[in-house]
Amino acid sequence: MRILIFTHNYYPEGNALASRFTAMCRYWVVSGHEVQVITNTPNFPTGHIFDGYKNKFVQHEMLDGVHVTRVWTYITPNKGTLKRMINFIVFMFMSVWIALFQKRPDIIIGSSPQFFAAWAGLISSRLHWRRVPFIAEIRDLWPDSIVAVGAMKNKKLLAIIYRLEKLLYQWSTHIVTVGYGYAEDLKDKGVAEEKISIIPNGVDSELFLNQLPDENFRTKYNLEHKISCAYIGTIGMAAGLEIVLDAAEQLQKSNRNDIIFFLIGDGAEREILQKNAENRQLNNIIFTGMLPKNNVPEILAAIDICFVHLKKKPLFTRVLPSKIFEMAAMKKPIILGVEGFAAQLIREADAGICIEPENTNNFLEALELLVQQPELRKNYGEHGQQHVLKYYNRKHLAEKYIQIIESIKNHQSLLKT
Repeated sequence: MRILIFTHNYYPEGNALASRFTAMCRYWVVSGHEVQVITNTPNFPTGHIFDGYKNKFVQHEMLDGVHVTRVWTYITPNKGTLKRMINFIVFMFMSVWIALFQKRPDIIIGSSPQFFAAWAGLISSRLHWRRVPFIAEIRDLWPDSIVAVGAMKNKKLLAIIYRLEKLLYQWSTHIVTVGYGYAEDLKDKGVAEEKISIIPNGVDSELFLNQLPDENFRTKYNLEHKISCAYIGTIGMAAGLEIVLDAAEQLQKSNRNDIIFFLIGDGAEREILQKNAENRQLNNIIFTGMLPKNNVPEILAAIDICFVHLKKKPLFTRVLPSKIFEMAAMKKPIILGVEGFAAQLIREADAGICIEPENTNNFLEALELLVQQPELRKNYGEHGQQHVLKYYNRKHLAEKYIQIIESIKNHQSLLKT
C-alpha cells in the first residue's frame, strides 16, 4: 500500500508525536509499504531550526526508506497562542497545497496534535483524491487540552474550533486514538464505537534495550555518590513542574545533598522555571535544555529514578504519557504524578509509585522510599520492562495498525464495486 501521513512533527524532532510516527513508518517500510510523510522543518519546541535544515518552500529527504516532504511553515516557539495558531494554519494550507503534486495514496493519516495537521489530511482526502479513506489519529483531545491549561479563553474562537473538531470526527473514515480514556471521550462526543480503534504509544525495543549509561553525563554532574531523579520531555504548561522546584527547596532546607533533580528538555515553561530556581537559589536542580533524541536511551540508563507528572486536571486522567514506556523499557523505577489510566498502567506493571499530582509531600515520600530501598528500585525497573515489552512493543503495534489500514482499504474497495 501507499500511505500518506500529515504530521506536524517528525524525526529528528524527539517529542511523542515524532517518535511514534518515526518508528511506525520505519516498520511499515520494512514490511513492504510505501510511506510518505508531509511535515514541517524540524524546530520543536524552541522554534530554532535544527542544524542541517532550512525553512524552504519544500524540501525532500529519505529517512530509513520513508519519503519525508517538509513544507515551509511560519516558525515559532511552542508557547503562546496567536503565533502558534498562525503556525498551525500555515502548515495546514502549505501541506494541502504540496499534497496536490504527490502520487495518489491508498490511505491518508492525519495526526492531532496539532489539530490542523489532521484537517490537512482530511481536506486532501476530499479535495485531491476523492474517496481515498482518511484516518484521523487523535493523540490529544484538542481543543479540550488547551482549555484545560488555560492557553485559550476566547469563547467565539473556541466555539469555531469545537465545531471543526466535531466535523473532523464526522467526516473521517476511521479514528485511531492512543488510549482507552480518549476512546471513551470520543464516544461521549458522539463518535460511534465501531469507528474507533486504539493503538497506544509504546517502545521501540531496538533503541531502548541493553543501553549502557552515558558515563560523560554521570561524570559531568558528579552523580557517583548521588541519587538522580529526572523528568525527561517537553517542559510545557500541562506538565506542572513547579512541584520539582518545591521538592528541591524542601530537601535543600533539610541539608539533603544526596539527591539531585534533572529537568531534561525544553518547552514553554522551561525559562520561567529555570529563572524561578535561580531566584530561589536551588543548587540541587539542573536544567539541561533539549538533548538529541538519540541520546535519550543512554541518558535514561545513567539516571536512577524517573518522574512523570501532569497538572491535576480531569482531562489528564485520560492521558497515557509516552515517556512511561521508554523509562520502563530502560528498567527505571517511575514516580508518577498522573491519575487515571496512566496510574492504572503503573500499578498493573508494578513499575513504580503513584502520587497525587501537584502534591509535593507525596512526591518527597515516594522519592525517599526509593532512595532508601535500592532493591525496590530494581524490582520496579524489572517489572516495568517486562510489562511494556509484552504489551507495548512498537513493532507489534505497527503490525496492528497496518491490519486496521488494510481492513479500511478493503472495505472501501468493496463499496466502489
